[in-house]
Amino acid sequence: MLDDFGIRYIFGIPSGPWTPFMEAMRRSNVEFVLVSNEASAGFMADVCARLTGKPGVCYGTFGPGATNLSTGIANALLDRSPVLALTSQTPTAMRTRMTQMKIDHQALFEPISKWTAELSVDNLCETVVKAVDIACQEVPGPVHLGIPSELGEAPVPDCKRAIRDAISHRRQAVAPTAESIQQVKQLMRSARKPIIALGLSVTRADAETVVNQFVEKQAIPVLLTPMAKGIISEESPYYAGVLFHALSDQVAETHSEADLVIGIGYDVVEFNYEEWLPDAPVVHIDTAPADIDPSYEVCEVIGDIRQTLEAMLRFPKFDYDWCAEELQDRKETLFANLSPDVPNFSPHHALNILREVLPDDGIMTCDVGAHTHLIGQLWKTYRWGNQIMTNGGSSMGFGIPAAIAAKLCRPDRQVACVTGDGGFLMMAGEMATAITLGTPVVFVILTDQNLQLIKIKQERKGFPQYGTRLFGDAYNPAHTYFGVPVLVAKDEDTYRSALIKAFDMNAPVIVEAFVDPAEYDDLILKPHRVEE
Repeated sequence: MLDDFGIRYIFGIPSGPWTPFMEAMRRSNVEFVLVSNEASAGFMADVCARLTGKPGVCYGTFGPGATNLSTGIANALLDRSPVLALTSQTPTAMRTRMTQMKIDHQALFEPISKWTAELSVDNLCETVVKAVDIACQEVPGPVHLGIPSELGEAPVPDCKRAIRDAISHRRQAVAPTAESIQQVKQLMRSARKPIIALGLSVTRADAETVVNQFVEKQAIPVLLTPMAKGIISEESPYYAGVLFHALSDQVAETHSEADLVIGIGYDVVEFNYEEWLPDAPVVHIDTAPADIDPSYEVCEVIGDIRQTLEAMLRFPKFDYDWCAEELQDRKETLFANLSPDVPNFSPHHALNILREVLPDDGIMTCDVGAHTHLIGQLWKTYRWGNQIMTNGGSSMGFGIPAAIAAKLCRPDRQVACVTGDGGFLMMAGEMATAITLGTPVVFVILTDQNLQLIKIKQERKGFPQYGTRLFGDAYNPAHTYFGVPVLVAKDEDTYRSALIKAFDMNAPVIVEAFVDPAEYDDLILKPHRVEE
């Protein structure tokens, strides 16, 4: 049935009740991908959904399988990814009894999914169709379906017609009102220094072309949230930086001057508006209303983002007071300051060299930690989808399974993952998954032997380091993890050589880069506003 929706993979760890479904998959076009931890299954389903536009699917058995899976599902909820989370459930006849591994899956998944339901032979077609529809409709997110263990042996109804009807009757996007478009026009006409803030929702709007056309016509500087990176290129003269990541105080020099903020697909799941907004009215263009303090003046344009921008593209060219040379100088200064000229092998060296080696259309996934803040600002992303991160759920451990899923969904692209040593420890078992699948991904571990982001936060509060040290002083790198070879680098030259060799091997490879984290303290966790 899932095959009819164009779904190619189901990620998970099987159980006894799941074996009939696995046999059905063996004889279908849907491939079951065995992972090492169900949380990874959720992350992989999330990334497949982002890259294919179809729901990602993952599975966990009842009890501990479901609780492990819940981490990936909660992350998908906050990263706005349409995911179907399937779990086996205890037999219906035992539902009122206590039995091994029994927990209430509906109660577990209800707060971390858009909808949760239990399948039966009688409701199978309509429930699965409804689940896919709910997962994909704005704002997208995960849906949970419980599968009683006896269902695997039951006769399966023919759902093809229900699926065809559902696909042919997909709801149409809602057009913006003429009144709201006119209000935006008046605000833009009155402004002297507007800025645009691109957010997560715009990545789902098929609006990359019209966004760039609108920006170029009106010559307005553009800020991005991290998950919108790539919608506009860093090479654009109107690119003004990424909010809330490295050197955010320098980015604030531009947005602090704005007298109008045009939020296009701005989703506060990444950052609340009021954490950085200047004292200026806001135009909020999205499929959902603005979540913002009521003290702000807000013009909401709720509806299809691309249709809204196409209407705004018909506005006349307005003249604004931004100085193109000053914006270019700020951008050049920002990138120069992100890569200080220091002799030690630093994270920015590792990232810049990887950017040189990885093709422009290559995909880089990253984990969560201090390096994420640097990647968000420093890494150049030439098209959306070439850099994949989590910034809604922000779960450590995301990067490795994300890279494996990206390679499965984009086998023609080179794929690299950048993770800290803390994130690697969480998902080291997925090296076995990479070996089993034969996915040629280069996993870059930035090893500094600390939970560096938390260590810096401790230091900023005047606390001594405690509970953030990884490994011991006698740590030595491994030669392999579950058959994945490790190339060790402790300086720029050996690192560059290791990367080139790793990509040439056309197999899963780890490059462990021992970096000096000293520069993090000067680059990340800066103020989001210009300090008086």
